[in-house]
Parts: sequence; C-alpha cells; structure tokens
Amino acid sequence: MHFLDQAKIFLKSGAGGPGAVSFRREKYIEYGGPDGGNGGRGGDIVFEAVAGLNTLIDFRYTQHFKAQRGAHGMGKDRTGASAPDLVIEVPVGTQVLSEDKEDVLADFTEVGQRVVFLEGGMGGRGNASYKTSTNRAPRQHQPGEPGQEMWVWLRLKLLADVGLLGLPNAGKSTFINQVTNARAKVGDYAFTTLIPKLGVVRHKGREFVLADIPGLIAGAAEGAGIGDRFLGHIERCRVLIHLIDIAGNDPAEAMRVVQAELASYGEGLAEKPQLIALNKVDLADPELVAGFTEELCAAGADEVFGVSGATGEGVEALLDAILGYLPDRTATETKGGEVEDVAEEEGDWSPLD
Repeated sequence: MHFLDQAKIFLKSGAGGPGAVSFRREKYIEYGGPDGGNGGRGGDIVFEAVAGLNTLIDFRYTQHFKAQRGAHGMGKDRTGASAPDLVIEVPVGTQVLSEDKEDVLADFTEVGQRVVFLEGGMGGRGNASYKTSTNRAPRQHQPGEPGQEMWVWLRLKLLADVGLLGLPNAGKSTFINQVTNARAKVGDYAFTTLIPKLGVVRHKGREFVLADIPGLIAGAAEGAGIGDRFLGHIERCRVLIHLIDIAGNDPAEAMRVVQAELASYGEGLAEKPQLIALNKVDLADPELVAGFTEELCAAGADEVFGVSGATGEGVEALLDAILGYLPDRTATETKGGEVEDVAEEEGDWSPLD
C-alpha cells in the first residue's frame, strides 16, 4: 500500500436547477395560469472522517470532485429534485488547507466527523412563484444559483499519543517492533524507514498509539536527507521519545542535532515533553552507559533511560514513564477508531513524490 500525506484537489458544489416557465392547459378548466415549479438544490461537498484509512493515496488518482446540479423545475408546480451530496471520505487526522496553505479550513480529529465544506446552489424560482393579482401570466423565471468552487490542499497528520524520533540508525524500527506488532523494516543502513509507521502499545492494562517517523539529520529543515516534512505526524503527540544510539559517534551531539531541527520546524515540537532513551545498551558495558548518561544530562536531558530495542532491556521503565503523560483514556481505549499499521513501502517510493 502506498503512503501519501499531502494532496491538492479541486472542489465544486452543484449548481441549482433552473425554474420552469409553464402554464396550465387542462380540459374543463376555464382559466389557466402559471404552474412552473422551482428548480432543485445543487449537491453539497461534504468531508467525512472515517476509520480504516491512513493515507491520502486515493487523491493522487482523483483530483477533481464535482457535485451534481439540481434538477430543473417542471410544469404542474413540480419542484425539481435536489442533487445528492458528494461525500469525500478522508482519514482521521486530515486537515483541509487553503490553496496557499496559509489557513486551516477544517480539521478532522474524530471518526464520523462531518463538515459541509461547500454548499450547493439554490434552485431557481419557477414562473408560478411570480404570479400576483396584477401579473397573472408571468414568464420570468430564475436560473439556479451557481455552485462554489475552490482548490484546497489535504494534509494528513497521523493521530498518535507518543512520537518516536531520532537520527537515522538510532534503532527506532527495532524499538517499535519490540513494543508493538508494527513489523517495521529493519536494515543496517540509514533511512530504512521512509514513511511514518504506527503501532499500538499495550502495557499494564493501557493502550496507546506510537508513531515512528523517518530519521532526522542536520539540515533537515532545509531539505537534507528526507527533510522534516514528516514531523507533522507527531505534532499531535502528548510526549516524544528521543532515541539516541549509544554506538553513535557522539550521543550528546546527536541529541543537540535533533533538538535544533525541532526548533527550526516550530509548531511547538521543541516544547513538547521528551523522554531521552539511550538505545542499544546491550552493546556497551555499564560504565560506558553511565558515562554517556552523564553527558546527556549535562547537555540538557532531565532523565535518561537506558534501553535496548533488540533485547527489551529497560523498555518497561520507559513505558512506565510514558503512562504518566497519557489521558485517562486514549483514543484506542475509548474505541475512537481502529488504528492500522501503515505498511512499509517496498517499491520505488521517493520522498519527493
């Protein structure tokens, strides 16, 4: 399954149907008169958030959405049928942005949320509605009102309680595989994760959603590596896990690099609560772990958790700390909608798509 988190689409609501010009012609009716009915209302453009979707890939192949126009009025005072609404289903977490991406026009955070985005045009008046005591045979009528149209951007921000971030090869995929059933791709090279990955963590009777995003490198805000476009998927998280590779060149510098990229991105990510996790402690002796822990604390970390995504060492303590940042009931615990794993792309996906 392909993953797409941005799409530009064209929307147009239906125009109203025109009113009719008609006169009665009935046997045994001495005096006729106007009987043209009004036109029907055009269809609305409606967005609805549904469960079971976690990508905007469908909007890559269909970019134009136009609702039907209302039916025209008819004789015998018959009003034209209103056109059905055009309902566009989007994943939970989708935002509708203006064409210049400056304004958020709608934000879908719950399953079943519906927004009438563009209203269809009103139907035109038929000539029967113009009849007066002094105008007994009107021939005027109204055309239906035109529909509304606009270009918008759809942007998907996956809903998760906890975000997982770090440099490439920090062991994020191994970690999420350890605590969830996400089945993320693991490889001995940078950027094995090319798209965000979701998994459900079950710990001590609680459930919460963990989101893994591609690794950040210095200059990601300027487009280096995969860039910072996927940081939007952790904007809604309550707490972030910053995973640092103990086998890296300089764990303290790794932490500073990621913090700098979060600050450059903005949107309050740098101010979110963070749990610093020193990963791959199974590859180091206790003295080295203690030394790097002191360096990270000196660099600004409040607390450092030594963990191993491969063996599970120290993971329980980290998950215990996460529970303190969760609400009384998370979305998965209140059955707010199923969370499906975002499948890893195996083909020729490019972050430039």
